[in-house]
Amino acid sequence: MSYTKEMLENDRVKFTIDVDSQQWKDALNEAYLKNKSKYNIDGFRKGHAPRAFIERYYGASVFYEDALDIVLPKTYDAVLDEEKELFPVDRPEVSITAISDGTLQYTAEVQLKPTVTLGDYTGIEFTKDKVKVSKEEVNEEINRARENAGWWEQVTDRPAAMGDKVKIDYAGSVDGVAFEGGKADDYDLTLGSGAFIPGFEEGVVGMNVGESKAVDVTFPEKYHAEELAGKKAVFVVTVKDITVKKLPELDDEFAKDVSSFDTLKEYEADVKKQIKARKEDAAEAALERKIIDKVVENAKVNVPQCMIDEEVEEMVQEFAYRLMYQGLNIENYYRYTNQTEEQLKATYKEPAERTVKNRLVLEQVVKAAGLEVTAEDEEAVYADIAAKENKPVEEIKKDFNEHYASYVKNEALNKKLMAYLKANNTIK
Repeated sequence: MSYTKEMLENDRVKFTIDVDSQQWKDALNEAYLKNKSKYNIDGFRKGHAPRAFIERYYGASVFYEDALDIVLPKTYDAVLDEEKELFPVDRPEVSITAISDGTLQYTAEVQLKPTVTLGDYTGIEFTKDKVKVSKEEVNEEINRARENAGWWEQVTDRPAAMGDKVKIDYAGSVDGVAFEGGKADDYDLTLGSGAFIPGFEEGVVGMNVGESKAVDVTFPEKYHAEELAGKKAVFVVTVKDITVKKLPELDDEFAKDVSSFDTLKEYEADVKKQIKARKEDAAEAALERKIIDKVVENAKVNVPQCMIDEEVEEMVQEFAYRLMYQGLNIENYYRYTNQTEEQLKATYKEPAERTVKNRLVLEQVVKAAGLEVTAEDEEAVYADIAAKENKPVEEIKKDFNEHYASYVKNEALNKKLMAYLKANNTIK
């Protein structure tokens, strides 16, 4: 086999490949042996006709297509083995330029990984968000814990009020006719939660235990059940129980119940510390996004459509997996949202292009900076995972298969790259 190489515009290459005559003949004979049982030639048992008779009867090119399927991948791969500095990112466009029983020449044009021209990626000034924790933020978090620690007490001396939880029976009708889903018994409803259509919960306010009442409501114009949208309805409601949420006092006993601290002051200090840590993490993540965005913005690269399309496919597949874990499938999603596959893919086009561009530019930064992952770098990633999952490092390693080992290496490289970029730019 021999070939020539022609570099084209937009990071494309065209190979002109001459296949060895004997290799082509061997492929034709392999195609004959594979397919001869399909042919029935007079004078021969089916599958036993010599190749020459089959070619005479069906044409000299009868086995060309199958022979091409045999020889093209082998010869194209052999060329790529020679051209190790080239990185195709798509299937080649193949054209047969000469073919006969003893001759095969073809061209293979393919898109290569695009050239990245880096701009400034060091010596840039960035501002990191300053972190402050207000008294209001601490109080909000403590109040959420207080709400979670609350309990419900039965009310017997007053009617239902907003914020109460009521147990009710209800039956709805439109123009005197009951409708599907409009009836329930022993339904627990927190008044003010907005769980029902507008007007329903307000209609229950003021009712006493044992009282029944007709509540007039109007379904929203945009309601999921189209047959009810915009319709006036009547719900006959009976209140069977009323409870009110009680909250613990904000004192040392409360702190002991919801935390590992003995005093409210210690608990408040820890809450503040945790909020600050979360904000620090968010500020660090925002800084890293700023750095990456600027480094990518300063670089020049034309992202091939084939790489964008491949990334879109991966994003759609990942979305389908997330749906599956929620008990849904992608076909039902299309039906429920009145959306097509092509419309969904269109929403991913821009983020896919951005993802591919980021990856290409950062790969070039890694190369330019001479960054390499060491065993110590990977150990640090394993240690982080073990700390998050509260498991020994050895147990984490035992559970990781080859796929996750690759993830660890990539994560280690990303951490090393980010550390390099932070160290070589100015952070204020």
